[in-house]
Amino acid sequence: MEALLKELTAELPDTTQIARIAIRLAAAAILGAVIGIQRESAGKAAGLRTHMLVALGASLFVLISLEFGMSSSDLSRVIQGLATGIGFIGGGAILKLTKEREITGLTTAAGIWLTAAVGVAVGVGRWWLAALSVVLTWIILTAIGKIEFRNEKR
Repeated sequence: MEALLKELTAELPDTTQIARIAIRLAAAAILGAVIGIQRESAGKAAGLRTHMLVALGASLFVLISLEFGMSSSDLSRVIQGLATGIGFIGGGAILKLTKEREITGLTTAAGIWLTAAVGVAVGVGRWWLAALSVVLTWIILTAIGKIEFRNEKR
């Protein structure tokens, strides 16, 4: 039992560090939720939970790298891998309807990709950048989406 306790508490940071990490992870999930709520209200397949998980996961990868003391060039490679990997997930959201010769899901894929970037920004502690990006994303998806819809009706 003592060995288990030692393993569970090994490398445990101080309470300030734990709080900082918890706040960043929660903030990433919350900012991802803002985008997810918009997508869910628009009836899209990738909604609240998907966007929360993408932002949280991206933030976690960055925080793990920072906790290991990686250099900025090593962190850059982690972020590059995230951008590529999340592009693969976004690619799965894109659907080509053969009969109608129509491609759908591009905005969903872009939203998932952007949500990962928000998670990265929170993970490295750039709250203002993440929050501003979410505000701009909301405007693009909501306001610009309405303008597009009106133009398509004409």
